[in-house]
Amino acid sequence: MRRLGIYSITSAALLIGTAFGQDAKPPETRAKAPVAEPGKDKAGSKIKKGSKKDVEAIGERDAGKGVNFYSIEKEIAMGKGYAQEIERQAKIIDDPVVSEYVNRVGQNLVRNSDTKVPVTIKVIDSEEVNAFALPGGFFFVNSGLIMKAESESELAGVMAHEIAHIAGRHGTRQATRGQIANMATIPLIFMGGWAGYGIRQAASIAIPMGFMQFSRGFEREADMLGLQYMYKAGYDPSSFVDFFEKLQSMEKKKPGTLSKVFASHPPTDDRIVASQKNIQELLEAKPEYVVTTSEFNDVKSRLLAMNNRRKVDTQDLNRPQLRRAPGSTTGPVDPDEDGKTPKTDEDERPKLKRRPTAGN
Repeated sequence: MRRLGIYSITSAALLIGTAFGQDAKPPETRAKAPVAEPGKDKAGSKIKKGSKKDVEAIGERDAGKGVNFYSIEKEIAMGKGYAQEIERQAKIIDDPVVSEYVNRVGQNLVRNSDTKVPVTIKVIDSEEVNAFALPGGFFFVNSGLIMKAESESELAGVMAHEIAHIAGRHGTRQATRGQIANMATIPLIFMGGWAGYGIRQAASIAIPMGFMQFSRGFEREADMLGLQYMYKAGYDPSSFVDFFEKLQSMEKKKPGTLSKVFASHPPTDDRIVASQKNIQELLEAKPEYVVTTSEFNDVKSRLLAMNNRRKVDTQDLNRPQLRRAPGSTTGPVDPDEDGKTPKTDEDERPKLKRRPTAGN
């Protein structure tokens, strides 16, 4: 399947999709993976109409179906309360260019999903590569995730995964399973943990490992649904796999770093294999996909500039500084007009002269 870089040519408000113009660069080619006939999976088995595997039924199916003690209204109210708590304790990026872009990408995915509630998306100023969703349509994207992604489609893949958590009502269904009333203890997170130790410490919220084991199935389902949502929105679904491979590379560089935090979730290898299988069996190949946009690169550059500015601002400008006396130098000295090398402070230092002793 061909991969095209598609560049956005207009800015739209929230809930309005992005308009794209075709990039003039030659398309990057990629061999098509085996795909199923419409209405059937790779094995030729018929996909049940309206099921979670029926891509054609996105938006009309009930992705959140399951035992749930919480009404939609209660779920939204609880999610809003805990989202406000996070906003009070985490640093939210209020840059209009960054926040509008992330919202627009997210809302385009929402319109191509099974989500039945309004979705609010905000960006947290954190270098941690992560994103997490709360019940009722609230989720947060770390700036570190945007910086780590190499294309808009990679970012969209992670965001689609979070939207799948919301569409599947995984928060309240998970709470129902675990009989947990305090929703602050169960955020649904892309890689399974809070957005960095700093956020966990600031919000004073812990996730019991005994409870997190219930989310294994939901994580797999969010991977499958997220692939469908980004595919329907026009993004290359293989970018989701690309991002997992990137995370796998991070694990190899720092063995055990991710596995200790996310031990209760499907291993990266398993999620890569499962995602590749879902792409091949459920998604019919398209001639073109959105891979990235010029706006994505602009936002990354903007975040990088903000990060560099922050590092400069945090320097201690009142720290002691050394001032050298006139004529002092520590490097090579050029000859003066007479061709003689001027004396340095080292030459002018007092020298000790030993006094002759008796017998010498």
